[in-house]
Amino acid sequence: MTEQLASDAVRRHDPQVRGFASDNYAGVHPEILTALALANGGHQPAYGGDEYTGHLQEVFRGHFGPRAEVFPVFNGTGANVTALQAVTERWGAVICAESAHIHVDECGAPERVGGLKLLTVPTPDGKLTPELIDRQAYGFSDEHRAQPQVVSITQTTELGTCYTPEEIKAVCDHAHQLGMAVHLDGARIANAAAGLDVPLARFTTEAGVDILSFGGTKNGLLLGECVVVLSPERVRAIDYLRKLSMQLASKMRFVSVQFEALLSGDLWLRSAAHANAMARRLEQAVQGVDGVTVLRPVQSNAVFALLPREVSERLQKRYRFYFWDESTGEVRWMCSFDTTESDVDGFAAALEEEMRA
Repeated sequence: MTEQLASDAVRRHDPQVRGFASDNYAGVHPEILTALALANGGHQPAYGGDEYTGHLQEVFRGHFGPRAEVFPVFNGTGANVTALQAVTERWGAVICAESAHIHVDECGAPERVGGLKLLTVPTPDGKLTPELIDRQAYGFSDEHRAQPQVVSITQTTELGTCYTPEEIKAVCDHAHQLGMAVHLDGARIANAAAGLDVPLARFTTEAGVDILSFGGTKNGLLLGECVVVLSPERVRAIDYLRKLSMQLASKMRFVSVQFEALLSGDLWLRSAAHANAMARRLEQAVQGVDGVTVLRPVQSNAVFALLPREVSERLQKRYRFYFWDESTGEVRWMCSFDTTESDVDGFAAALEEEMRA
C-alpha cells in the first residue's frame, strides 16, 4: 500500500495493520504529534537551554518530588548506561536479574560503553529480593573483585511482572544498608503505575530509588527517554556522562515537549492503562483455547504463553510476535496504547483457527 502525501514522502505501510510483537511497533500518539507541532517554529536554544526542557523539571517534580532532576536522552539503552555510570566508579559493578534488559538486550553497552561489570542473579519472576541480592553482594574492599555499587531493578520486569512498592522498598533498604545505590529501569514504568494503581512516586522516590530511566517510546512517544535523578547526593557528573554517552540532543525541545504532553495531564496513565487492559482481555480470550497455557501473571501489557511451535509459526504469518524462549516454545504477546478490542479478538480467533488446524 502506498499513499502520496503533500511532500515527496510516501506511506509504505498499511496503518490498519497491528501486531503483538512489541509496544515499540506502535506509532506516535496523536496528542504527542500535536505537541511536537506546537514546539516547532522559531528558534530555541539548543542542548537543553530551551523553554520546554526548563519547564520539564517542574513536570517531573510534580510526580517524583522537589529533589528530582530530569535529563532527557534519546533511547532506553542510553538512559540506562548514563544513569548507571552516574552512580558507579570505574571499578564498580551492578547487581541485576539474569533476565534484565541491561544484561540481555543492550549488546553489552553497560559493560563496553559504561565500563561496568554486571553481576547477574537468576530469578523465577524477573524480580530481585534482598536474599537474591546477597548472592552477589560480597567482596566489598576485595581489590580482586569488581565492587558491587548498584542494584538495578526493572519495573515492570522483562517477564511482565510488577514489584509492589513494599518489595522495592525492601530492595532499596537492603542495598542502602550495604552502601549501594538503586537504579530502576522504567522502560514500562507507566504500565507498572497503572497496574498497581498508585502514583509514580510511591514505588520510586518514597521507596528509596536513587536514579531511574523513565520510558516514553513504549508509551506513545516518537523517541526519547529520561534519566531522573532522585538522590542528587549519590550522582556525579551526569551532564558530562550524558554527552560522553552520545545522548545529548541538540534540538532537545522536541524530546522534552513530548514528555510534557505525556506527564502534564493523564496521557501517560490513560495510554498505559489501556495497554494493560488489552493484555488482560487477550489473556482471558486465549485461556479458553485448548492447548494454550498462559505461563506468567499478567500484571502489565505483556502476555507470555506456551502453545505448539508449529501453531506459533503459522500464526506469525498473520500477526507479528516473538518467541520468548526458543528452547521451550514460549511466546510473548505485547499490547500497546493503540491496540483495540477488535485487534485482540481477531488475534484470539486466528489463534483458535490455527489450533484447530
